[in-house]
Amino acid sequence: MDKKKVIFSWSGGKDSAYCLHYVLSNQLYDVCYLLTTLNGNLHRISMHGVREELVEQQAAQIGIPLLKAYVYEGTNAEYEKQMESILTKAKSEGIQGVVFGDLFLADLRAYRESQLANIGMSAFFPLWGMDTALLVRDFIRLQFKSILSSTNDAYLGKEWVGRLIDESFIDQLPARVDPCGENGEFHSFCFDGPIFQHKIMFSIGEKVYKPLVLKQENKDHSTSTETTKGFWYCDFIPVE
Repeated sequence: MDKKKVIFSWSGGKDSAYCLHYVLSNQLYDVCYLLTTLNGNLHRISMHGVREELVEQQAAQIGIPLLKAYVYEGTNAEYEKQMESILTKAKSEGIQGVVFGDLFLADLRAYRESQLANIGMSAFFPLWGMDTALLVRDFIRLQFKSILSSTNDAYLGKEWVGRLIDESFIDQLPARVDPCGENGEFHSFCFDGPIFQHKIMFSIGEKVYKPLVLKQENKDHSTSTETTKGFWYCDFIPVE
């Protein structure tokens, strides 16, 4: 039986890397493209703050073509318009759905399913319901390497960005922080592991704080606006 042709929603972080490895290892789908959403003004991954050049290097080392959705205003309407355009074209190529690495945010899953259903495509969640503590330890066991690119200051401060996700990191996380950052506590950049042909080379740049700016519409369903004042970002600079 032929596997379904899919696009893989690629954030460049830990959960994306683990999920892609899971999909490829178990031969669940025929992954035709990676799809990343980028801030078109800054040319960085939305929420993660990772440079576009590094995402391109990830895709090159994985060996799967990269599609990019650029957003400039950061509203739901703009995001949905960009995604509809890209996915409608992909559907015409015989692609049936999109794979996401989400773990337990039911409202986010429902949103993704609804948006894809509107254009006659399906959403797939191969890691859904997996224990996040077990997932992150398996991620380390598989010799993936990922570093924190941003933190939500309601949960983690400046000292956490730029840290490697390892056993020490897990052991030191505050109890209210999900081990995979599934509630938006942190985001990461994966630079080595079994899905890559070669390690992504980069240097660590400055740490920058960005206050939270609320849009009238905000597509990020995982960020608490009650306690979040802003985000810490660590810049990663590509090394030739």
